[in-house]
Amino acid sequence: MAENSPMGAQPAAKDIHFREFVLLCACLMAMNALSIDPMLPALPDIGRDLHIANPNDRQLIISFYFMGLGVGSLLFGVLSDQFGRKKVLGGAMILFILSSIACAGAHSFTMLLIARTSAGFFAGASRVITVGIIRDRFKGDAMARVMSLIFAVFMLIPVMAPSFGQAILWIAPWRWIFWVLAILATAILGWMAIRLPETLHPDNRIRINPRTILQTVGTIFRTRSSIGYMLASGVVMSGLIGFILSVQQIFFDVFHAQKIFPLAFATIAGSMGIGSLVNSRLVSRFGARRLSQSALIAFILIAAVHLAVILAGQETIVTFMVLQAMTMMTVAFTASNFSAISMEPFSKGAGVASSFQAFLTTAVSSALGSLVGRAFDGTTLPFTLGLLVFGSGSLLIVFWAERGKLFTRPHLNALREEYEAMH
Repeated sequence: MAENSPMGAQPAAKDIHFREFVLLCACLMAMNALSIDPMLPALPDIGRDLHIANPNDRQLIISFYFMGLGVGSLLFGVLSDQFGRKKVLGGAMILFILSSIACAGAHSFTMLLIARTSAGFFAGASRVITVGIIRDRFKGDAMARVMSLIFAVFMLIPVMAPSFGQAILWIAPWRWIFWVLAILATAILGWMAIRLPETLHPDNRIRINPRTILQTVGTIFRTRSSIGYMLASGVVMSGLIGFILSVQQIFFDVFHAQKIFPLAFATIAGSMGIGSLVNSRLVSRFGARRLSQSALIAFILIAAVHLAVILAGQETIVTFMVLQAMTMMTVAFTASNFSAISMEPFSKGAGVASSFQAFLTTAVSSALGSLVGRAFDGTTLPFTLGLLVFGSGSLLIVFWAERGKLFTRPHLNALREEYEAMH
């Protein structure tokens, strides 16, 4: 990978090609999308088979997964800092596969929610440890570029996932969505086990004890850019969670467009992939802060326009799809860049930092996003109002994190010297 890596790379002695690395990391992170998006067209069938009376309660199948994801995210990065990325990730993926099989066999709503929480818990490893793996090898704007490339590939999954879920429903019951998920996870686990080297350098391993964990967490809280961008990411990502929780009901109940739901979802989600790809091309030139802060302002303006359209009584499926696609594109610019900025100080303790980052962003986004989902009233108003509030709150947090100075690019001279030294 060394000869194909962007600036900031730290190649391992035993390596894989840069493109394969990006693709594998994207597949590992996509485990969460595969656990969520294919379920969306199946929610009415699950609700009918498991006798879920309140349509809004079907959202709990997604919400409980996020709850487990948040708790699991707090643990697995910490474990990987002592025992290595590969060993901990492999063990968690095996337990994730078993939890998915339990979901397939659930015969009550309570059993399904327990199994979904368990699956989310173990899926937390694929998220935080993958970020730790990337941070082991890249830093700063180089990490932001690699994260954007990974997100661009990763976004192919949610683009196709509802169609994938719908295709399964055409030929089999909804339980087969979980069976297929378990099979795909097994294939990714085998690929990772065979091809991915251990990326954690021995010098950067830390023993798990309260002191080292508290030191890393203390550094996060003392560093405005770290805690600020973690919080800002959680708040703005609440809009994405609210979208995931509400989108099936919006297309089915508001627009009565069940037949085009998979295609419409793919169109909106695909805009995130485009945004991630564009960000990967621009971040080395303009910097993660400039791009993400500009995108966040655009997010707020688009939400304000959407709210005005709704209040004027002009909302249609076309306006919803166009404005949501634009919104999701801006989210792509904030997600990878906010993550890279918050992880900048952590070459040692990246697993702990990644765990805390994932826990905090998931806890904030799932809590706020769930409020939006539960507020669904047969219109798109609660969801769009939530987007405007979340975007504005996130911008205020970024403003605090940057001490009132937006669109800066710290350490630019150091980045240039590093780039010139590698070329």
